Amino acid sequence: MLKPAAAMGRIGTESAFEVLARAKALEAQGRSIINLGIGQPDFQTPEHIVEAAIKALRDGHHGYTPAAGIPELRAAVAADIDRRLEVAVDPDDVVIVPGGKVTMFFAVLCFGEPGAEIIYPNPGFPIYESIIAFSGATPVAVPLLEQNGFAFSAEDVLSRITPATRLIILNSPANPTGGVTPRAEVDKLVAGLERHPQVAVLSDEIYGQMLYDGRPHASLMHYPEIRDRVILLDGWSKTYAMTGWRLGYAVWPKELVAGVTRLAINCHSCVNAPSQYAGIAALTGPQQATRDMVAAFAARRRVVVEELNALPGISCIDPFGAFYAFPNISGTGIAAKELEVKLLEEAGVATIAGTSFGVHGEGYLRISYANSIDNIREAMGRIRTWLEARAAA
Repeated sequence: MLKPAAAMGRIGTESAFEVLARAKALEAQGRSIINLGIGQPDFQTPEHIVEAAIKALRDGHHGYTPAAGIPELRAAVAADIDRRLEVAVDPDDVVIVPGGKVTMFFAVLCFGEPGAEIIYPNPGFPIYESIIAFSGATPVAVPLLEQNGFAFSAEDVLSRITPATRLIILNSPANPTGGVTPRAEVDKLVAGLERHPQVAVLSDEIYGQMLYDGRPHASLMHYPEIRDRVILLDGWSKTYAMTGWRLGYAVWPKELVAGVTRLAINCHSCVNAPSQYAGIAALTGPQQATRDMVAAFAARRRVVVEELNALPGISCIDPFGAFYAFPNISGTGIAAKELEVKLLEEAGVATIAGTSFGVHGEGYLRISYANSIDNIREAMGRIRTWLEARAAA
C-alpha cells in the first residue's frame, strides 16, 4: 500500500475549478448554465499579444530560456512598474514564473516550516492557506469583515504578529471580496512593521489595475522603508486576459533572488519562450484593450450589485476592485455551500461558496461578473425565481 508524505494530507484545492467542471458536465447533459463562478476575464487576449507569441515561434524561440526569464521581459516588467507605480526596480530582482501561484508557493517555501507562522487574509484566495499548511507552518488568519469593506485592518494584522511570524500575505484589490484597502491603512501597517524587521510581506497585486470609483492602488512598492522585505506578486492573467498563458512575475528582495531562481530551476526550469515574448508585447504595446476591459467590468459591477441587492435575503456592498462581488446571503437562511450547490443544480447558475475561501466566508457567495450584462441579469432572474419558489414551498 502506498504511503504518501503527511504533507499531502494538508494540501487543499481551489473550488472554482471543481464548480467549473460540474458546470461543464451539466452543460454536456444539455442544461443551460450561466457561469458566475470562475475567476477569469471573458475577453480574448489582445491580438498583438497573440501575434507576438506566434512570431516568437516562427523566429525559432523553441528552447529553454534563463530560469528567471529572458532579460528583455525582466526589463519590460521593471519599466512597466516604473511607468505605473513610479518606482524604480532592478530587472535583476524580477523573476518570471508560470502564473501567480508559483510566486505564492516559492514565497511560502522560503519562509514556511514547522514552528513558523504565516499570516494570511480570510476569506482569501484559497491557495494561501493550502500552501502554508503544506509547508508545515501555522496559518494565522486575518478576518476580512464586511463592515470594513473587506479591507484589512492594520491594527488587526499587527496584533497577530508573534516571534514566530515569518511572512504576511496581503491582497488588495482582493479575491474573493473585491475589497480594496485604503492607503491610510497601508501606511499604518508599514509603520507598525518597523517594529518587526524579521517579517517579510508577500503583496499580491494581481488585480492592481482593476479599480473603480477612482480608488487609488496602494502598492507596497511605494514604501522604501520595507522594500528590502516586500515580494510583489503580479502578472498578465487578469490585466491582459491571459489566464491560460500561465505567465506571472514577482519582484523579490535582492537577497532572495538567487534562492528563488534555484527553486525555479528545480520546479519548472523556465517559462515557455513564446509566452515570454507575448508578455513583452503586452507590457510595451497598446493598453487600450485593458482600459476597455476594465470599463466593461465597471459597468457590469454596477448591474450585479444592483441586481443582488434586489434579491430576497441577499445584500451586497460595492466592491472597489477586481471583478468579484461578495454578497451577504445570511438572510436566506441557507449555508454558503448548500446555496452554491442548489443554485448550480437547480437554477443553472454557477457561483462559489464563501467558505471555499476560508471559514470567515460563511454567509457569503463569490459572484464573478466576468460575464455579459445580459447573462448577469438572466442569472439574477434565475436566482430570484429559485429563492421565491423555495420560500413558497
